[in-house]
Amino acid sequence: MTTQQSLEALLTARTSAGEDVPPPAAFVAAATETDDSARERAAADPVGFWGEQAKDLLDWTRPWDETLDESNAPFYRWFKGGGINASTNALDRHVAAGRGDKVAFHWAGEEGETRDVTYAELLDTTERLANVLRSRGIGQGDVVGIFLPMVPEVAAAMLACARIGAIHNVVFGGFSVESVAERMEVSSAKALITAAGARRKGKFAETKKQLDPLLEDSTIETVIVVPIAGDTPLQAPMKEGRDLDFTEAIAAADPHCEPADTDAETPLFILYSSGSTAKPKGILHGTGGYLTGVAWTFRHQFDFKDDDVYFCSADVGWVTGHSYMVYGPLVNGATSVMYEGAPDYPHKGIWWELIERHKATIFYTAPTAIRACMKWGAELIGEHDLSSLRLLGTVGEPINPKAWHWYSEVVGGGRCPIVDTWWQTETGHTMVTTLPGVDDARPGSCGRPLPGVSIEVVDEDGKPVEAGTQGLLTVTKPWPGMLQTLHGDDDRYVSTYFEKFGKDRYFVGDFARLDPDGYLWVIGRADDVIKVSGHRLSTAEVESALVSHPAVAEAAVVGMHDDDTGQAIVAFVTIDGAAEEAGRDQDELIADLREHVAGRIGKLARPKAIHFTPDLPKTRSGKIMRRILRNLVEGKDLGDTSTLKDPAIVDEIAAQVRD
Repeated sequence: MTTQQSLEALLTARTSAGEDVPPPAAFVAAATETDDSARERAAADPVGFWGEQAKDLLDWTRPWDETLDESNAPFYRWFKGGGINASTNALDRHVAAGRGDKVAFHWAGEEGETRDVTYAELLDTTERLANVLRSRGIGQGDVVGIFLPMVPEVAAAMLACARIGAIHNVVFGGFSVESVAERMEVSSAKALITAAGARRKGKFAETKKQLDPLLEDSTIETVIVVPIAGDTPLQAPMKEGRDLDFTEAIAAADPHCEPADTDAETPLFILYSSGSTAKPKGILHGTGGYLTGVAWTFRHQFDFKDDDVYFCSADVGWVTGHSYMVYGPLVNGATSVMYEGAPDYPHKGIWWELIERHKATIFYTAPTAIRACMKWGAELIGEHDLSSLRLLGTVGEPINPKAWHWYSEVVGGGRCPIVDTWWQTETGHTMVTTLPGVDDARPGSCGRPLPGVSIEVVDEDGKPVEAGTQGLLTVTKPWPGMLQTLHGDDDRYVSTYFEKFGKDRYFVGDFARLDPDGYLWVIGRADDVIKVSGHRLSTAEVESALVSHPAVAEAAVVGMHDDDTGQAIVAFVTIDGAAEEAGRDQDELIADLREHVAGRIGKLARPKAIHFTPDLPKTRSGKIMRRILRNLVEGKDLGDTSTLKDPAIVDEIAAQVRD
């Protein structure tokens, strides 16, 4: 039996067993938390619990009058009257404590460049950039757009805004310039910090040149242009009076910037999130409550120690990058690894190379990325020494048990707990996971609610369902990192999150179930369902059944119109490399997969059609674009495909669908 076959047999056996996985004894022996006392304290007095954490973890310029103001629900206000600045909590206090020489970011460029940025250096850049913004008339309440690749300057830009009380609006670097311009317009941004160009897998995009025509009639009064890395930087066109060269402006700026006297409810950032409609939602987060939530969850869900080296693979343009690449780590004084490029460039082992180089101890990534690594093969990981790792995490979507066990065995060597985190852009910070020194992991479940978080699974009438029964996921008490509102649209905030069940219960929008032990199983979006012969099936549930088959590496499922059943299930599947080498007959495999799904869920869930594809249409952050697949099978216009990692894969899939 080959090594690959042995691994496959092990994963199949462990996935089939479905047993809990306790944290390794060696990890527990050194863990900060090893019992449920935090959950017990928080359950008795959740508001008091969060008040304690805010005092312990953050520096405040003045005490708050009220920990939680519920008088205008659902517009909850945390730490009312308190004074706090996010920038000083992330930087100044560490430098003042003598830790200025500690590395904040080990940065790696996709062409092999490296930079180590210390807390003192990051503070210096932040203060200078904050003064540049102030000199251009930007102050508290103004919106500043940020459209940058994964470089340390993106963190400095966010913190510079926070320092002067401006609201940052970061746009994912993989979005089109049209998307950037739209987000600047709807947020009425006064300034934009962008790059001369952006690199992606060896190619250059002239970002600034492409943006310029779209900014002519906008609210943007100032554009600050950051040079790109590399030996042949692009020369960005500069508009006199509006545009500033980042390097020149920073060099000329005053090195000290007095932080604004911001209070706990000062808006910190807007982050636009896709919804079930075409109109993006401008999710607005405050300062004091958000920082409390990300500071506590980073410290405790990752069992953070001062000598840890933390590697989060998320782009800062998503909420994971905000909470667990910038604010959470920096507030805790952590050293992080920041990588500019894609996980398969310049080669498919770059992540493992970076972990080995920097002796990273904590690694946090997405299930989609893990399944891609599974396809690329365990051999790539075996070429690198990952013995420094002591904890792994996942984020973004539920992780299927097979991928969970692969991650544990191949990446973690069987010695690392996995924290599978559930949260949203709206929640600001993690809401449900396993505390790694306390809870057994239950592969496929994200774990139990964290201290101070109260959730219920309810029916359509808002009544709690029995344990193990699928229902709608809700949050029953305010939490500190929650969104304040939707930018410029209070009515949509209420109707989206609080209209269905009332102003004291946040509607998540996910189907889920709680098992008898209180572990949460997130099934999928409530609007991401297929109705077959009157029966509602979650796309995520069918996908999970497919990827549990040993031949399947990844799957995406959509519904299409069917005259007989109303809707039918169509699956797009990428198969495991070992199965592909075996040259298995596709018709035989399709029949096997259909029966496998029937065995896992029921005959009703069998896909009517299964298409094999070498990859799925994904954004550059790894999110599968099911909308494109749905439009493909329904013969509709595909819409914008410019943000896809590999737009060509759509043509390949379309050819299969047409055949």
